[in-house]
Amino acid sequence: MYIIVGLGNPTDKYQATRHNIGWDAITRIADDYRIALDFKKHKAICGKGYIEGEKVVIAQPITYMNLSGESVRELMDFYKVTPEEIIIIYDDISLDVGQLRIRKKGSAGGHNGMKSIISHLGTDEFPRIKVGVGDKPKDWDLADYVLSRFQPEEQPVIRETLKDTSDACRMIITSGMEAAMNQYNRKK
Repeated sequence: MYIIVGLGNPTDKYQATRHNIGWDAITRIADDYRIALDFKKHKAICGKGYIEGEKVVIAQPITYMNLSGESVRELMDFYKVTPEEIIIIYDDISLDVGQLRIRKKGSAGGHNGMKSIISHLGTDEFPRIKVGVGDKPKDWDLADYVLSRFQPEEQPVIRETLKDTSDACRMIITSGMEAAMNQYNRKK
């Protein structure tokens, strides 16, 4: 069993922002694998289903980003999975828009949601998919940038990236981390 968690902030104010790309990825996975996001539990909107015969729980934490670890910890404890069976999807400003970077472990890299998860799990050894949202423009405040929406010219790239993120989750589950890293860690 795997738990796939996409990070974001609740409320309409944050929908479709750069910081909520993890939430958007969960919506894409739900659509691709016909998994209904139909219950709230563990401080998240959740759905249960299967990807290539493997049972999965997908989740969009409804805590704010900096408290994401509370939800992930509850999910891990309730479903009795190890950190290696949790896939976290989140935004990364150090990657170009649409670029993916899959890792088995690593630091939070300044991302408050990841800081919270690492703190609550007591480890940084869990799979993650970083989704590039581009570096902030000069003279922009970081918070304002990550809470901004993608530009119209970025929309086609983001749609393709969300498909790739969904496919990368499937590959992690069916073929393992190495295969997914080899496939998706290439610069576009």
